[in-house]
Amino acid sequence: MINFDELKLASSNWENQKPFPHFVVDDFFTSDIAKKLEDEIPHYDSDIWHVYSNAIEEKKTCNNWNVFPPLTYQVFQYLNSDVFVSTLSKLLFSNELLSSDSGLNGGGWHIHPKGGKLNTHLDYSIHPKLAKQRKINIIVYLNSSWDLSWGGGLGLWEGDEKQPSRLSKIIEPKFNHAAIFDTTCNSWHGLPDPLVCPENQYRKSIAVYYLTSPPENTDPRGKALFAPSKGQEDDKDVLDLIKKRSSIDSAADVWSEKK
Repeated sequence: MINFDELKLASSNWENQKPFPHFVVDDFFTSDIAKKLEDEIPHYDSDIWHVYSNAIEEKKTCNNWNVFPPLTYQVFQYLNSDVFVSTLSKLLFSNELLSSDSGLNGGGWHIHPKGGKLNTHLDYSIHPKLAKQRKINIIVYLNSSWDLSWGGGLGLWEGDEKQPSRLSKIIEPKFNHAAIFDTTCNSWHGLPDPLVCPENQYRKSIAVYYLTSPPENTDPRGKALFAPSKGQEDDKDVLDLIKKRSSIDSAADVWSEKK
């Protein structure tokens, strides 16, 4: 299913990449698998999707194993298997053992329409059910018709534990490209600029996340921490939404202090 030679080659210097450890695999799946996975993603208007539609995120997701078609089911099963997780652990870390999240909390299928966006954010720190730290994200883009002029690149920002500061890199959502990165290094990422694709095109991806035992004094936050987009810094409704979405009292205060 996976081009392991490409994976190994792309990861060779990943820890030294800025603004935080990451790498991109140009052809993550074999070409036939990638095309079949794209074909299995339901239409945006399907009733299987969970909808996020607000000032900080405009997208739909699905992590329900019961609705995954056969190949998608098999791929998610493999990406969460002991064999793949062990291989990934050995490839990226010399002494840290990853574990999978077969519940796909926050993962699975993701789809963004015209106008779709996802404000810059830090992912949850501690898994709400497994009490482990989220360590590695794998996001694979699956729209073979995507035109890069439509936007949708994954931005990576410098920043501290409270807010992003400077956009450092954009990973384009090219077909069958996988963005793989460490989420524990103040890893601010997102696509805050609304997509400008045609009405009949969608930014499609699958996402799988990997966990590890949390080090001492790890941030216990169990939900994503969002940042307001440009022009939202003074919007009280957006700041209140960020506070509620993150389920922590200090989130909105960060931006009040910034002003």
